[in-house]
Amino acid sequence: MSNRHLSRTIALQSLYQWDFLGMPEGKLPEIIAFNREEFAPKFDDEGFVEELIEGVIDKRDELDEVIVHFAPNWPLDAITIVDRNVLRLGIYELKIAEKIPAKVAINEAIELAKGFGGQSSGRFVNGVLGAIYKDMMARGEIKEVDKAKEESGASEENKEAEPSDAGSAEK
Repeated sequence: MSNRHLSRTIALQSLYQWDFLGMPEGKLPEIIAFNREEFAPKFDDEGFVEELIEGVIDKRDELDEVIVHFAPNWPLDAITIVDRNVLRLGIYELKIAEKIPAKVAINEAIELAKGFGGQSSGRFVNGVLGAIYKDMMARGEIKEVDKAKEESGASEENKEAEPSDAGSAEK
């Protein structure tokens, strides 16, 4: 498991627990510390877990609006807690985190959904994030990291598969 994937796993686990507990004010640092100790006690990710979680928390309302827009058949509270937080994390990385290439954000979110969600979670997350990605491309909302990759050609280590065209975000 790569370091970044492990960081995303810890971030997802922490966001899941926080959401499950009703998003208690001030409880997140304790949840993160517990998950770090539980899953990777000697792991130094240089603050990536906190960066992801803080980004998702700071932009949660905006991220939730995107989910509602691109998964109109699924009210936010009807989406499982795991899938909802995978989507929040994935959308944050896809649309907001400047250093994360779009295809990496999508593929990582799909892997998290497959690993922690239900049987159709991977397809659901792929459908939603794929639709968001297509909308971003149609609007010309390309992050600098993706522009640089296009110009230089993708390096072998970061080549990622295109998100599949799931059409609609059905679960």
